[in-house]
Amino acid sequence: MLALQLAVVLVFILIGARLGGLGIAFAGASGVIVLGLLGCRVNPTTGIPWDVLGIIIAVISAVAAMQTAGGMDLLVKVSERLLRRHPRRITFYAPIITYVMTFLCGTGNVAFATLPVIAEVAKEGHVRPSRPLSISVVASQIAICASPISAATVAMSAIVEPRGVSYTKMVAFVTLVTFVGSMVGALFASRQGVELDDDPVYKKRLAEGLVSSTSVTEYEIKPYARRSLIIFGVSLVVVMVYATAVTGMSNPPLPRTAAIMCVMMTAALMTKLLCHIDLTCVSDQSTFKGGMSAALCILGVAWLGNTFVSANLDALQQFGQSVIQQYPWLLSVVLFFGAALLYSQGATTVTFMPVAAAMNVSVGAMVASFPAVSGLFVLPTYPTVVAAIEMDDTGTTRIGKFVLNHPFLLPGIITIAAAVALGFALAPLML
Repeated sequence: MLALQLAVVLVFILIGARLGGLGIAFAGASGVIVLGLLGCRVNPTTGIPWDVLGIIIAVISAVAAMQTAGGMDLLVKVSERLLRRHPRRITFYAPIITYVMTFLCGTGNVAFATLPVIAEVAKEGHVRPSRPLSISVVASQIAICASPISAATVAMSAIVEPRGVSYTKMVAFVTLVTFVGSMVGALFASRQGVELDDDPVYKKRLAEGLVSSTSVTEYEIKPYARRSLIIFGVSLVVVMVYATAVTGMSNPPLPRTAAIMCVMMTAALMTKLLCHIDLTCVSDQSTFKGGMSAALCILGVAWLGNTFVSANLDALQQFGQSVIQQYPWLLSVVLFFGAALLYSQGATTVTFMPVAAAMNVSVGAMVASFPAVSGLFVLPTYPTVVAAIEMDDTGTTRIGKFVLNHPFLLPGIITIAAAVALGFALAPLML
C-alpha cells in the first residue's frame, strides 16, 4: 500500500508540474481525495500548513501595500543608480540587489521590477546580459531561504526548532551560506558565454535593428514612497527583534508566526493611513497576485504530502535509518529536484522536510540542505526566468534546442551546491 500511495503522490505532483501555475494546487488537492480512498486519514486541521499560508498572505499584503504607495519603484530607482555607477561589475552587484530585496520582502516576485534595469545596464557596459540576469534570478530564489519573513523560512524553523536550532540561529546560518553561494555563482556566471560583442546572435539582431538603445529610465516616484519603505523596514525590524526575544520562551504573548502575521498586517494598515493609498489597488499589484498563487500551491501540494507522511510515518522512519542517515547529502538532491517540480520554496519545504524529520535526519543535515529548495530555475518556465529571457533583446539569454541548456542552469546549480557544501562544513561548528 505504501508504494501505491507514494505513486499517487508522485503522479499528482507531476500532473501539477505539467499544468504549471495553479495547476500544482488543484492537482495536489485532487490527490488528497485518492489518498483518502486508499486508506490515508485526511485531516485538514493538521494536514494543511495554516501558519505558513497565514504568513504568506500577511507578508504579501504588506509588500503589495508598499508597492501601491510607490516603495518598490523607489527601490528600483536606487538600484539602477548603483548599477549604472559600476556597469562592468554588474554580474556581482545585480545579484546582491535581488538577494537583498528578496531577503527584505520575503518574496522573489520583487525581482521582476529590477530585471529590465539589469538588462539595460548590462548592454550599456557591453556586458553579456545573460550573465547578470541569470545569477540575479538565482539569487532572488535562494534568498527566500534566508528571508526572516518568508513562508519557507518560517516553515523550516517550525521543523528544526524543536530539535535545538533556534529561529535566529537558523536565519543567520542560512543567510551566510546562501549569500556566499550566490557570490560563487556570480563568479561562474561572469565567465559564462562569449563576450557580448562577439556573440553571433547579438550581432545578427543588432544588424537587423532588433536591439534597442540603452537609456536612463525615468521613474515617477509617488509622494509617500519613502514613507512606505520606512514603515515596511520598521515592521521587519520589529519582527526580527520579537522573534529573537521570544526564542526559548515557554509562553510568549504572541507565538512567532502570529506575531509575523499581526505585524505585517499592521504595516499594511499604517501604509494605508500614513501613505493614503487606495486599498482597492493593493490586490492589483504583481506581488499580491504572485503571492496568492503561491499560497494556493502550498495549500494543495502540502496537504497531499502531509497526508501521505502521516499515514506512513513508521515506514518512512525505517527507510531513513537505512539510507538517508548514511548519506545525508541525498536530502539536498531530493529537495533540488522536488523544487524543480513544485516551483515553490515554501511548497518544497512543507512537503519534504517533515519527511526528513520523520526519517530522523540530523538537524544539521536538514538546515545545510535547506538552500536546495531553491531549484526553481531548472526548467526555463518559472516566471522570473521567463521574464529575464524576454527582457534581454540581445538574444544572449536564450533557451537552447535541448531546453535544459539555458544560462540559468549552471550558475544555479553551482550556487546551490556551494551553499549546501558550505552548510555541511559549518553545521557542526555553528548549529
